[in-house]
Amino acid sequence: MTEMNVTYIILDGHVELEKYRFLYFFIMLMGYILIMCSNSTIVCFIVIHKNLHEPMYIFIAALLINTVFFSTAVYPKLLIDFLSEKQIISYPACLIQIFMFYFLSTSEFLLLAVMAFDRYVSICKPLRYPAIMGKTTISIFLVLAWLIPACHIVVPLIGNAHSKLCSFTLKGIFCNNSINYIFCMSSRALLTYGLVALFNISLLPVLFIIFTYTVILIIASKSGREVRKKAAQTCLPHLLVLINYSCLLTFDVIIVRLESDISKTARFVMTLQMITYNPLCNPIIYGLKMKEIYKHLKRLFVNAKIYV
Repeated sequence: MTEMNVTYIILDGHVELEKYRFLYFFIMLMGYILIMCSNSTIVCFIVIHKNLHEPMYIFIAALLINTVFFSTAVYPKLLIDFLSEKQIISYPACLIQIFMFYFLSTSEFLLLAVMAFDRYVSICKPLRYPAIMGKTTISIFLVLAWLIPACHIVVPLIGNAHSKLCSFTLKGIFCNNSINYIFCMSSRALLTYGLVALFNISLLPVLFIIFTYTVILIIASKSGREVRKKAAQTCLPHLLVLINYSCLLTFDVIIVRLESDISKTARFVMTLQMITYNPLCNPIIYGLKMKEIYKHLKRLFVNAKIYV
């Protein structure tokens, strides 16, 4: 719909909002607060404690900061919609949300790929680790992990910015690739580019991670107990996060591709799981599975208990 030369998109993915709006709002607000607090706490630990100023923990901090921005791109608008009479978003704001959603989603895969490389160098080439993983290398990896997805994602959005809309209703609770279904005509070139971009910034990093951890597993199995223990302690959390995030990408593809074949309730539940599960799991996985981070968390809770 168009009001005063501004095009608005109706977000038609909510289920029984009139009946459960306050319940939805409360649950998602608590989820957002938990996501922000848990991720920020671990990031603060890494910044404050000098023994955590190592490449592995710097990459973990970057990953959790990425999670905070990802949640912030979705949750505030979602919370506003739960309490609003109309669930609408302007077309430019919708494109920005799509950019943020996919830019930050795919950045996570590249950050996990960088972390896999870091573990490979640490376990397979320990003597060369300080020389390879210096400050300059870390900075370059972090910049590329955010810059490459941003460059890939922005191209189709610019191409679609002036596309004619034949529908103003989006079957979702926030803007994602399902917006392609409301264009009067989809550009074949942009759709092809989208598939290439998906391979470059999602599937290729996943293949690299699988290959890297396979090499680590082979080398660790032939090494001593300490090497196997180190590999298990540092690689397992990254693999768990990779599995979680792969599920997020799979959910998004299923929701978009099965636009007309999936019920509204199923789509709504899958979408809420997609934006809640991984952001909540990441700090739990790293907080409990990474030994040094767990030590600081344990000390924090013990001190808090003493003061109480």
